[in-house]
Amino acid sequence: MKTYGLLHGPNLDRLGKRETAVYGRGTLADLEAKVRAEAKTLGVKLECFQSNHEGALIEQIAQWADAGVAGLIINGGAFTHTSVALRDALAGSDLPCVEVHISNIYKREEFRHKSYTAGVCVGMVSGLGIEGYFAALRFLVGYKK
Repeated sequence: MKTYGLLHGPNLDRLGKRETAVYGRGTLADLEAKVRAEAKTLGVKLECFQSNHEGALIEQIAQWADAGVAGLIINGGAFTHTSVALRDALAGSDLPCVEVHISNIYKREEFRHKSYTAGVCVGMVSGLGIEGYFAALRFLVGYKK
């Protein structure tokens, strides 16, 4: 059974508590349970990891790459817009990645319009709420390098 990774960056552990008008009332645990259920229906396994620390995210990408996961969904949070190191970790992993944002980053502050990581991902989903995670997973399951 193929395994995929779901990586969450800073502040995503606060889903359901912070900026609920933007991110909704569901928690990170709720989101992960729903995406895991979708993975099960697709016949794949999903491993999840969240950290507010850039280095921990980079280390997790390397661990998944070394373990042979089939692909990665990433919501890098604010690191999406600031982290060359996270971008380099994704590029160096050789994993097909899809970047996901719950909100539409292009309807928000200008600084959120630039993604350092999208250019090394095979796709990007923005503004579909948690549905974006399902779309990303379905895409990756069918993706051929």
